[in-house]
This record gives sequence, structure tokens and C-alpha cells, in this order.
Amino acid sequence: MDIDIGFWLSLALLFTVSVWVIDKIFKLKQKGGRVEGAVETSNSLISVFFVVLVIRSFIIEPFTIPSGSMLPTLQVNDFILVNKFAYGLRLPVTNTKIVETGEPQRGDVLVFKFPENRSQNFIKRVVGLPGDSVQVKDNVVTVNGEPVTRELAREWEGSGAWRREYVEQLGDSRHLIWQEGKINPFTGRKVPQSRTQGEWQVPEGAYFVMGDNRDNSNDSRFWGIVPEELVVGEAFLIWMHWKPIFSIPSFSRNGAIDKVEAN
Repeated sequence: MDIDIGFWLSLALLFTVSVWVIDKIFKLKQKGGRVEGAVETSNSLISVFFVVLVIRSFIIEPFTIPSGSMLPTLQVNDFILVNKFAYGLRLPVTNTKIVETGEPQRGDVLVFKFPENRSQNFIKRVVGLPGDSVQVKDNVVTVNGEPVTRELAREWEGSGAWRREYVEQLGDSRHLIWQEGKINPFTGRKVPQSRTQGEWQVPEGAYFVMGDNRDNSNDSRFWGIVPEELVVGEAFLIWMHWKPIFSIPSFSRNGAIDKVEAN
């Protein structure tokens, strides 16, 4: 379960402001000793908590990638930055939009609250916009009757399995996706790993999302659409890759998220 840092920052700010108000009323610092020191420390933290909360709530927030559902675009343990301003200014904790600044576009890498557990953040790519019809059949994605353009970039085989890497075009976004499966040891036939098929109508005020690792992603094909009120922001930058415990951070992956390097 994700830690709701926004909630705890808001709580810390509320606490320090409360201490400041109480001090103004009851003159706590005049008591001297440890009380004076504690009050001064609390007061000094007000501006720190306020600035961090404003930046994190309205401008940019860092996230860490916990799973491989967005491979090859995002790797496990990538540290990314999310533009909180891209889709509107929202209040911390409640996520209520107070100012319109834009809307998710097809192909955006979207961070949102998981509809089935709103304490958890998810990251996927926007495939369907409000009013769109999205169909998945034989591993081909179709939006409003038009197959999504993709070109084979690389292919691997080995140990009874295969993987294909495609360059996909969704809106203005050109990015990589993976599809994979097994190889029948008797016939040599390549069998897709995912047989998920269906057609979905995206309602107003909602988005249909999928992971770039198409056969290994828990996304809208399984649990439905993302309501607009659960949108957090647009992921736009990888700034570090750091495996946990006793490893040295790597900056070799730094840069824009959707930088296609297919040959």
C-alpha cells in the first residue's frame, strides 16, 4: 500500500500552524526551556512544510515504478517525475480539481488513483478518451474502428518463449510496447500469452488505460475505466534508476519517458 505523503504533509502543516496559533495566544515561548525550543522548531518548519506541499500538490511529484507493467518504457525501480499541473490544479488529500489547465490526451502516460484501492497509485498509458470505443482482438487495439498503428521493431525467441517489440503510435505519442507468448514445442507455433479480448465504451469523464507491457498489465481490460476525479498527473521524465539495498543509483536512463530507440 502506498503512503499518502500528501495527507501526512497536510497534517504536519496543520500541526505546526496550530502550535504557532497556540503560542500566540498563550505565549508558550515565554515558559522557556524545552517548551521554547520545541515551539521555535515547530515554527521554523511551517514554511518548509508549506513549500513542499505546494510543489508536490500543484506542480511536480516524484514517483517510483514498482512493477513491470510499463516495460519497456519504464523499468522497475525507475524514479520518475509527474506533472501535477498538466491536468488541472487539485487540492491535496481530496484530489478535488479547483482550476482547469488541460485534459489527458491519447498516448499520455497517466498516473492515477487505482479505482479499486484509492490509496494506491497506478501508472498506465491513455488509450481511450471520453466517448471512444476501444476494442482488443487478436492482440490488435482498435480505437473508434481504426487499428492503432504499430511497426515491428525487434523480436526475440528462446527457451520456449517469444517477445515482440513494436513502435506504437497513439495520438502524438510514439512509444515502445511489448507482446509475448509461448512457442509450442511440437509445432513451433507462436502462441500469444494474452487472450484478453473485448470491446469497451468509454463514458464521459473517464479514460481507458493500458500498460505498455501488454501481456503483463493489470489495466482497464480487467477492472474498467479511470474516472477523471482519480487522475493525478502526467508522467514526463525519468530522473534516476535505483535498485533497492546496497546499490548505486544510475542516471543512464535519464530523460523524457517516451524516447523511442528502436533500430
